[in-house]
Formats: sequence, structure tokens, C-alpha cells
Amino acid sequence: MSRLASRKPRASSQARISTILAAARSLLAEQGVNSLSVYSVAERAQMPPSSVYHFFASVPAILEALTGDIHAAFRACLQQPIAHAELRDWRDLSSIVELRMLAIYAADPAARQLILAQHGLTEVTQADRLHDIELGQLMQALFDQYFQLPSLPDDVDVFALAMELCDRVYARSVQQHGLITPRMAEEGMRVFDVYLALYLPPLLPKRSL
Repeated sequence: MSRLASRKPRASSQARISTILAAARSLLAEQGVNSLSVYSVAERAQMPPSSVYHFFASVPAILEALTGDIHAAFRACLQQPIAHAELRDWRDLSSIVELRMLAIYAADPAARQLILAQHGLTEVTQADRLHDIELGQLMQALFDQYFQLPSLPDDVDVFALAMELCDRVYARSVQQHGLITPRMAEEGMRVFDVYLALYLPPLLPKRSL
């Protein structure tokens, strides 16, 4: 009985957090970062502002949590199955990964607002960069799963930096058009491949699975 009782508040708290983040996500999609406030989030979530403050001390704290959720979607896309037989070289793998990430940006206006738009929130930018490092490590492990990677430098996060560089291209498209246009998506993927090609030879031995 006591164990069951102790779990209920946690489940209730998680439900409230999810409601708050869903409210913030919808407001981001409609109005952008600059119009967001604890009070507008509370109103959209249909709860008193004190309830929002109980879990998040500020708007940047809410946005940091949302950034974590968005990067969780990026991590999940790296874990989706990939047809080994369809990979002729490492560029095929990079294309699959980038197209999956572009699909997340296309479907999630909050992701475009937080990761690609200019909002000037240092806390969110720092959280995004920390998540990028983790994503870079996961991406390197994914590439190493399918291809025999050469020795890479220890002082540069090659895959994380490749993602950050192509995000710069996507960000310019979002700032100009509000979305990632097909042309700029192509350019971002090209930047990703060109940077990786500084460290990966054109032909990498493919692993047998």
C-alpha cells in the first residue's frame, strides 16, 4: 500500500509537467519564443501560475525541458532501423540520418523555434549544445556500426560539429522563410557531408552485419 501511494504523486507530477510542456509547445508554434511567459503557459495549460512555478522557475527552464524533449526525438531517430543492404557508402547513411532530422524539424514548429530561430536565450543555447555533443557521440557510434571509421581527433567532436554546421544553414532558412525550404535542406545536407569528408575518406569499408 505504501509503495503504491508513494508512486501516485510522482505520476501526477509527471502528468502536470507534460501538460505544461504541451502548452508551451503549442504557444511556441503559434507565437514564437519572445511572447512566451509563465502566465500564458499557465493559461493555456488551464492551471494557476503557481503550479507552473512549482515545476519551472522561469520561462528558460521550461524551454530547456522542451529542448530536452526535442533532442530525445533526434536520439530516437538515430535508433530506428536502417537497411544495411541499402548502404553503398557512408553518404547514404548520412542522408538517411539528415532526412529523419529534417522530418522532425518539419513536423515540429517548436523544434524550429528553439533550435534554429534567433531567441537570445543563453540557457537554451547551452542546453542545445550539450545535447548536440551527445547526439554527435550517438551518430558516430551509428556510423561505426555500419562502416569501419578511421581514427578521429580527440579534441574535436566531428559529428557534433557537422550537425551544428548544417543547423546554421537550416537556421538561415527558418529566419528568412519560417521553415526549412527544400533548397536549404539540400544545402544543409551538403554542408554536413562536406565537413565529414574532411575526416572520412570517400570509400569506407562496410561492416558485415
